Amino acid sequence: MLTTGAYGTWPSPIDAALAASHDGRPEFVGAVGDEVWWTEPRPAEGGRRALVRRTAEGHEEPVLPAPWNVRSRVIEYGGAPWAAQARPDGGPLVVFVHFPDQRLYVYEPAAAAEPRPLTPLSPTGGGLRWVDPVLRSERGEVWCVLEEFTGELPTDVRRVIAAVPLDGSAADDRTAVRELSDDRHHFVTGPRLSPDGLRVAWLAWDHPRMPWDGTEVMLGEAGGAGPFTGVRSVAGGTGESVAQVDWAPDGSLLFVSDPDNWWQLQRIRPDALAAPAVGAGPLAATVLSPRGAEEFGGPLWKIGLQWFHPLRNGLIAVIHGTGANALGILDPESGELVDAVGPWTEWASTLAVQDSRVIGVAAGAHTGFEIVELDTLTGHSRVIGSPHHDPVDPAYYSRPESRVFTGPGGREIHAHVHLPHSPTHTAPDGELPPFVMWAHGGPTSRTPLVLDLEIAYFTSRGIGVAEVNYGGSTGYGREYRERLREQWGVVDVEDCAAVAEALAAEGSADPARLAVRGGSAGGWTTAASLTTSDVYACGTILYPILDLADWAADGTHDFESRYLESLIGPLAEVPDRYRDRSPVHLVDRVSAPFLLLQGLDDVICPPVQCDRFLAAIEGKGVPHAYIAFEGEGHGFRMRDTLIRSLEAELSLYAQTFGFDRPDVPRLELRK
Repeated sequence: MLTTGAYGTWPSPIDAALAASHDGRPEFVGAVGDEVWWTEPRPAEGGRRALVRRTAEGHEEPVLPAPWNVRSRVIEYGGAPWAAQARPDGGPLVVFVHFPDQRLYVYEPAAAAEPRPLTPLSPTGGGLRWVDPVLRSERGEVWCVLEEFTGELPTDVRRVIAAVPLDGSAADDRTAVRELSDDRHHFVTGPRLSPDGLRVAWLAWDHPRMPWDGTEVMLGEAGGAGPFTGVRSVAGGTGESVAQVDWAPDGSLLFVSDPDNWWQLQRIRPDALAAPAVGAGPLAATVLSPRGAEEFGGPLWKIGLQWFHPLRNGLIAVIHGTGANALGILDPESGELVDAVGPWTEWASTLAVQDSRVIGVAAGAHTGFEIVELDTLTGHSRVIGSPHHDPVDPAYYSRPESRVFTGPGGREIHAHVHLPHSPTHTAPDGELPPFVMWAHGGPTSRTPLVLDLEIAYFTSRGIGVAEVNYGGSTGYGREYRERLREQWGVVDVEDCAAVAEALAAEGSADPARLAVRGGSAGGWTTAASLTTSDVYACGTILYPILDLADWAADGTHDFESRYLESLIGPLAEVPDRYRDRSPVHLVDRVSAPFLLLQGLDDVICPPVQCDRFLAAIEGKGVPHAYIAFEGEGHGFRMRDTLIRSLEAELSLYAQTFGFDRPDVPRLELRK
């Protein structure tokens, strides 16, 4: 029999410590001989990323002990931080990036020795950083993207593809690092070698474009001992986003691009690549994707993401879908596409191939991210690593639903709705639940429909959550994501409010108890919502952007330093727009209580923005709290931080929505 209790007061076994222990997901999966390796989070170990392997016998064990932290800071969001290969004698050889110093290290797990540095430290700016390594042990090298700071400003940086000796001769000698590409382009991804080892392909783009705006496929000759030769652009352009490039076994060049609204898989045949370059421009390519209105790629927020992987037999493993996605096996000749069977609704953008098996990272609406293997010969899928285990009775999980709402002008808005749910408690008749709109970061990103214990933390207590994939989100075609062009702070705010009001109008949410929360770009949307809308009773703002002009003027890192030109417009042309939309200049419009959470080591959204916002709101009579965390950067990773943040957020809602939560510390709100 269910116990009657007001929404928000229900007891739940999903406490903040439990949610924190399941924060993050496995990333960057790879096949090393007959083993599978990946990185995964360790919130209880200072938030480090561990390199883990599944042995041929099925045992899961760390490759490197603490405190080794396998994570790159190239473009600040990082990317593929390791590469390894099996050897007939001596065990595997692995090269990885260590987060604290960003040096490249080489390690032989079978040997007793510690990892050895391969690259030097640099006193300039952020130093030397590395990502997306490709082992070339036959040449005694590892090829990577090198990010090198040339001055003290965040934008004083160059990026090239470089070769690092495996013998350690470059550990104290920058001149021993060979540059393989020039720095004509400001951004590059790692090299992808053709099957014969003679050609190399990579992606490149330049400010003010972001990689989802326009990128190019660069092709060069890699047969000699020096830099790449004959470099030319063969696909993509300023208005076409190429998200990934790789090679088929027959020497065809494969890439994912969006010339017709959707990211589609395409192919350039070997004979076209071999033909002499005449003039400039892309080579003729054939679209292989059998379905038009679907994405076969995504936004390149990290270097080395993968949405497809060729198999030796000519088939191609692909991640595809609209909103949600699936892993499928594509026959490029017939166009037949067969999807893996299983409970997974989201596949992360990382793939590996081991003979006829495809390995990825997947999650479902009721399962967290785990390592999944698809046997392409039998069609059988199984979990082989980091398996999901329900830490509590899954009856406490909400039953989420993906829905489409109507926004201003009749536009579609995609969202995942998580109603309050408890197997032991129900609300009094006639009471409507409080609801929180979650605005994702990016903003050129999206929220997948997967099990999230942070969401369950709230829904199991009687608080609804709606994850809004507002206009500008990916997964729904280029036109949908470009709704945010010069409309950031408008479309995203309107879409979140439209979902909140629709839930209230249909009787799913209490119109007097609506909240908004988000981190990074979602923190911006939250703050902008509180300054321009009267829909919400309160908000939780995590590591936000609050002052557009300051952020654009050397207030952030290089990768996103020109992002606002597409989201807001060029600063020199529309300076008033930067001021008129910035929450730091609109504090007089804030009346709802808010919680502001910030990492003090954040270089993407620096804490100085929070300081200015708080100074501006001082004495305005608005209840608020500010918690800053030492040692945290952009996005929280440490267990204690995650616990304190969740409990503070719940206390804010309890005080604002009028229910009691004696099980969490009371958040002190000042005015």
